[in-house]
Amino acid sequence: MSSSKLCTRLLRSKASPSTSLTHSKCTRRRFATVQQPDNKRLPLSGVKVLDLTRVLAGILGDLGAEVLKIEHPTRGDDTRQWGPPYAPYIQDKETRSGPGESAYYLSVNRNKKSVGISFKEPAGADVIRRLAAKADVFVENYLPGTLKKYGLDYETLRKTNEKLVYASITGYGQTGPYSERAGYDVMVEAEMGLMHITGTRDGPPVKVGCAVTDLTTGLYTANSVMAALLGRAKTGEGQHLDVCLSDCQVATLSNMAESVLISGERDTGRWGTSHPSVVPYRSFRTSNGDILFGAGNDRLFTLLCVGLGKPEWATDARFAINSARVENRDALESGIEEITKTKTTAEWEQVFDGKGLPYAKVNDLMDTLNHKHVRARGMVQEIDHPSCGPIELINTPVKYSYSTPGIRTPPPTLGQHTDEVLRDAMGMSEKEIEDLRRGGVVG
Repeated sequence: MSSSKLCTRLLRSKASPSTSLTHSKCTRRRFATVQQPDNKRLPLSGVKVLDLTRVLAGILGDLGAEVLKIEHPTRGDDTRQWGPPYAPYIQDKETRSGPGESAYYLSVNRNKKSVGISFKEPAGADVIRRLAAKADVFVENYLPGTLKKYGLDYETLRKTNEKLVYASITGYGQTGPYSERAGYDVMVEAEMGLMHITGTRDGPPVKVGCAVTDLTTGLYTANSVMAALLGRAKTGEGQHLDVCLSDCQVATLSNMAESVLISGERDTGRWGTSHPSVVPYRSFRTSNGDILFGAGNDRLFTLLCVGLGKPEWATDARFAINSARVENRDALESGIEEITKTKTTAEWEQVFDGKGLPYAKVNDLMDTLNHKHVRARGMVQEIDHPSCGPIELINTPVKYSYSTPGIRTPPPTLGQHTDEVLRDAMGMSEKEIEDLRRGGVVG
């Protein structure tokens, strides 16, 4: 592992949530200093996870599991190259090559240990099998059948560990006509309907702004892993979990998909920020931005009318009930926007503050991350990265009454924990580890 060095880094000023990025010097740090919670308060404390995913997987580490991230010893996880932006390495006489740690990688790899192993080498596959024999959970996202030739498939590993919960995450699953097809989030968004219902009413289909299919699949995977662990406590047996992006995307179409099943008719396409069956329920332009109103019933619509200075709309036959508003959507929404454009977003927030109407300013990501509520809820946490110095990460979202999940350790550098794991978990000598390293098996 390379050492860190002094440099000028871009850090967020703590003087005010709204201040811009400023320059600050970083002191030399070798190890991260993150407050360690009481392990008894972590729901998955003691659970050992082998993570062979190459793109996205997280969550279990937040809840206390010990996650060993198995990466190629020189290339590492694909997302390490998914930049810019990068958190630059602190420079010193001994430096890491490359631009730094990518924001994409940093976003999903906290609370893990990185072990650089090439399982294409027989000795490397053997090391992983030995680790799997002691693990509770094994997570991978290779095409079906890929790991079988290395002896890392479920049927092989369960022979030495019948309690293993083995989760396979793929684009299209272990079975079915598309099972051999590789698939990233955006392909599945397109194939499984999400892109068709996302975008402006008369515009082209667009993908969601973040990799939402990857993220929901990760949530489904974590949920199913924990359910399988509960099941194991009853039966003493692990099981194989077949989780894929396509299934999870279909499931999250939810009421939109059910409407098609019930009606037997094709969906009505894209609605932008509008709702197909509730009006008004969308964003409107202001003089300097956008504000969203959610008049989900007639009472709330009345509150909106009063705030807009149009109380007569509440009794207008064209708008008095929601079904009429849906029928006269264009007239009503254009009338609302003519009014909202006369004030700033902040002025409209003042008008509706405390009135009981659901409303929201449409924020960009900088405003979101500096939002007083986001900060008050602890959703952004600063940690010290061993090679990049102080960085901020998005925190785990759920608050427990006594459990303390969160960011215990920063996302690891490539191979940061290889020696530690091989020495402490495997009982290897320094010579054995060095022999593997010279042979290109570990890094």
